[in-house]
Amino acid sequence: MTRGISDLVTEQRLPGLDDLDALPTIDLVRRMSEQDALVPAAVAGQSEQIAAAVDAVSARLRQGGRLIYLGAGTAGRIGMLDASECGPTFGTTPSEVFALIAGGPSAFAVAVEGAEDSAALAVADLTEVEVSAADAVVGISASGRTPYAVGGVRHARAAGALTVGVACNAGSALGAAAEIAIEVVVGPEFLTGSTRLKAGTAQKLVCNMISTLTMVRLGRTHGNLMSHLVASNEKLWARAQDMVSSITGLPDAEVGPALRAADGSVPAAVIMLLTGADPAEARAALDRTSGNLREAIRSFT
Repeated sequence: MTRGISDLVTEQRLPGLDDLDALPTIDLVRRMSEQDALVPAAVAGQSEQIAAAVDAVSARLRQGGRLIYLGAGTAGRIGMLDASECGPTFGTTPSEVFALIAGGPSAFAVAVEGAEDSAALAVADLTEVEVSAADAVVGISASGRTPYAVGGVRHARAAGALTVGVACNAGSALGAAAEIAIEVVVGPEFLTGSTRLKAGTAQKLVCNMISTLTMVRLGRTHGNLMSHLVASNEKLWARAQDMVSSITGLPDAEVGPALRAADGSVPAAVIMLLTGADPAEARAALDRTSGNLREAIRSFT
């Protein structure tokens, strides 16, 4: 039987806060911080499921598939935020990692509340991007029952895509619809039902792990360095130069010209400096290894 919204943990009222609006500000900060501090442990409790998702998503992307986040409201915005950071951080293209939000991209800034109730809208959005068995679709919903997320995950799974459901209630419809369920139960919110708080934080932490660790598995990092960042401004150029120097052990006088010849590509510059390859050869090696820097370097030996 489908549970009513009042039965969800994320909709329960946190006890002891009946006088919330009358408390001194310092007490508000302390009590809210106490609640926020519960989130990391709840996320850690889903470590095995998150690891399974990372390995499965990595396998799809390694074969040329895409990572697609899917959600409505706050959950959709979290997916969009995480996806948008993958390009500058890991050198992915907008077609490799992206997010679908109920109501379309404009819903990121202005809420389109009714859109979350439409499973058909999710099916239409996934059909438009031609979801397939090559892809990994991560549905996000605090309640775990949002029609847009649940319907989208069901459609993606029927299309053969890997599906992951990220929810903040146990035994959720989203978790049941997905191949891998990540259900981070953080308890009632500081403000009753305001799932942009603890639930939103939990969802962002899970998305951080999925995207970051997937990229680690794909070789889009070198150790804990963002070796595939895009040097698009002065700060990032300085970071890129320091990174190439750290990986190669060479001074700035040698790193700078190589980085410029590589059009700001850290992995290409590293390959050039360590193997003597020219920019075209370095880029070709990265293409052959799907961007895996260590494998690209080894390919010259």
